[in-house]
Amino acid sequence: MRPLTVAIIGRPNVGKSTLFNRLAGRRLAIVHDRPGVTRDRRFADGRLGDMPLRIVDTAGLEEAPADALETRMRQQTERALAEADVALMLIDARVGVTPMDAHFAQVLRESPTAVVLVANKCEGGAGEAGLYESFGLGLGDPVPLSAEHGEGLAALFEALLPHEAALHARLDVEREAGGHGPGGGADDADIAPGDLEARAAAGADDDAEAEPVDPGRPLNLAIVGRPNTGKSTLVNRLIGDDRLLTGPEAGVTRDAISVDWVHDGRPIRLVDTAGLRRKGRIHESLEKLSVADTLNAIRLAEVVVLMMDADMVMDRQDLTIARLVVDEGRALVLAVNKWDAAEDRQGTLKRLRDRLETSLAQVRGVPYVTVSALQGRNLDRLMNTVLATHAVWNQRISTGRLNRWLAGMTGEHPPPMGQHGRRIRLRYMTQAKARPPTFAVFCSRPEDLPESYSRYLVNGLRDAFGFEGVPVRLLLRKSENPYAKR
Repeated sequence: MRPLTVAIIGRPNVGKSTLFNRLAGRRLAIVHDRPGVTRDRRFADGRLGDMPLRIVDTAGLEEAPADALETRMRQQTERALAEADVALMLIDARVGVTPMDAHFAQVLRESPTAVVLVANKCEGGAGEAGLYESFGLGLGDPVPLSAEHGEGLAALFEALLPHEAALHARLDVEREAGGHGPGGGADDADIAPGDLEARAAAGADDDAEAEPVDPGRPLNLAIVGRPNTGKSTLVNRLIGDDRLLTGPEAGVTRDAISVDWVHDGRPIRLVDTAGLRRKGRIHESLEKLSVADTLNAIRLAEVVVLMMDADMVMDRQDLTIARLVVDEGRALVLAVNKWDAAEDRQGTLKRLRDRLETSLAQVRGVPYVTVSALQGRNLDRLMNTVLATHAVWNQRISTGRLNRWLAGMTGEHPPPMGQHGRRIRLRYMTQAKARPPTFAVFCSRPEDLPESYSRYLVNGLRDAFGFEGVPVRLLLRKSENPYAKR
């Protein structure tokens, strides 16, 4: 039985995102004193008592010209309202009912979606006047609530019970009639299967295998980059829907918004993020929260697609973001966007290769794909590259094969002498984990092994086992002397 879908709606700065976080049980949406922080629809699973919920946070309702950003935000809110089982219309009880509240209450009365009126910020006595005033909106008895302090949730639970019962009754009727009810998953994208097997098998044999992956668990794919590089446009084009707010303005996206999607039978969780500017240009607290949200999305991702503008490819900020992704151990794929409008394509590719070789040498072979998110060009190749890189990032090598390889590497180039003229001995090697590939080398004096020899081993791992384009970590461990305690 699917949960009740609840859309939280109201004018800006009435506490919609605070209530969203409260019902979700964790901080997902950015909360700030500035009105209009939320712009895209955000979904989350939540619970109120023993009632499961599918919660939708929305942008504030505002009247604006047809070509304004606020109008596009309102269109996203209207879609959330149409898809919801019930809408929570929030007002700020401390401010009272404003003309904008009254206007949008009229809009909701004409909507077929059921509405529950919620008077937020009712802690103490400051919101009492606004609570009584809200009876005049014609949306039924208001529910007094304090989303910030968690007060009044029991009353909200009672108000939602009849709507949950109506949903269950409707689903029972549809099931008896042979229907399946509204589906929650996305349709499979009409994209040709990728060349995943060929790429994942590169350098592998019977001793190499991928880390077990739950086929029902989605691959977490974060889309990052500087502002206005086309991240939201890419997500919309992949899923075939205007799910995310886009526009010519830089910095439209503020929250990290996740969208569940299926590509070629593989569940994928796409995460659109706010653009990352140079640290020295970030002064406002709201942008700092957006950046923190983006950094958290990178940490939780498995593969990160770095979107770049074809006419400004791999500038200093692009390199900073790429290094951040690599340092977090995530698999990295570069997407050179707006390729259809690129002025000097050969020069762009040459600059990209040069910067990768000189400034991102620690991850040799990072894959890149030229795309046009607006035109939908080369997106199948991009997704094939993402899946192939993810397979390499998950690869495991058996201990026996690693130690045979290590013997060959040390035989060809023995480790240098350590302090007091004693040679460093590399005795044993194993793969500690995948995701990212991490190897532990047990040696006699790890503190004396120079960084250049570690790089020699890492580059050898890439060449021998096909770890091109993903971070490889090498841990040096001191092997114990079995006679030390005798």
